[in-house]
Amino acid sequence: MSFSILGTGHAAPEYILSNEELSTMVDTSDEWIRTRTGIHNRRVTTHETTTELCVSASEQALDEAGITAKELDLIICATMKGMYITPSQACVIQKELGASCPAFDVNAACSGFIYAMDVADGFFVRGKIKHALIVAFDNLSNMTDWTDRSTCVLFGDGGGAVVLGEGDGLKSIYLTASGNTDVLYAPRGELTSPFDKHEGEKPVLHMVGQEVYKFAVTNMVRGVRRVVKDAGLEQSQIDHMIPHQANIRIIEAAAAKLDIPHENYVINIGEYGNTSAGCIPIALDEVNKAGRLKKGDYIGMCAFGAGLTTGSCVIQWTK
Repeated sequence: MSFSILGTGHAAPEYILSNEELSTMVDTSDEWIRTRTGIHNRRVTTHETTTELCVSASEQALDEAGITAKELDLIICATMKGMYITPSQACVIQKELGASCPAFDVNAACSGFIYAMDVADGFFVRGKIKHALIVAFDNLSNMTDWTDRSTCVLFGDGGGAVVLGEGDGLKSIYLTASGNTDVLYAPRGELTSPFDKHEGEKPVLHMVGQEVYKFAVTNMVRGVRRVVKDAGLEQSQIDHMIPHQANIRIIEAAAAKLDIPHENYVINIGEYGNTSAGCIPIALDEVNKAGRLKKGDYIGMCAFGAGLTTGSCVIQWTK
């Protein structure tokens, strides 16, 4: 006995930053961005806060699950940067929801949502909890160098939430990490100590695109094959494949090496860009709200990100 998904939700800022508008800020064009990334628009935070969006997604998930915040036994937030260094973003969400359970953050970058579900799985298996809230949200517009066209075209803000309850929905899950601070990273930035002799570095995302591409394709294929096999399934039995929405070329290259029907892939990168840990739960909520998930469907998920981390899983939809 582990968990099943009882409810989903997602939230994104109102402001839509189009490729056309972005091309007035840096040397790029709609065609250049679309053909290389598959992205048309992305959402960026203006007046909203990370907490407001996290709470909105959480309330949607709680409503669908049919439980109150007081019934939560655990809150985990997957994020690279909450509103505070401390307290954790999960504790801030707990306060706003009116919950009274343990709460903490995990940082596995874009793999954070799957990492958080694996952590929650341990609590369920040990019989410690009956309900958990997983929130995955990143505010990448505040970590992006808006003068660097190789990165600023890729990222957007947003995230989602799921409520988990006791059940047999989780069929397999697999995580990896390969310590690497060279190809994808964001420095902390601030140096406030008068004793610290290090030179501060601008706290924006740095990426070596080709290295990330090779890592992503190789590990998406490896991760999906692993979890499908561990679940006792064939790849053709995956009804919905939700990959990390980093770049359409990465998704297509990995898909070409797998045996999952192309029409079963869930792709929304065109309207959101890469929202890091938020990508998969946003896509999951969209297909759920569209009525595309049927009881018994198998959902594959696979993510990769800074760390370098990966996370893959197979979940059966039980609602």
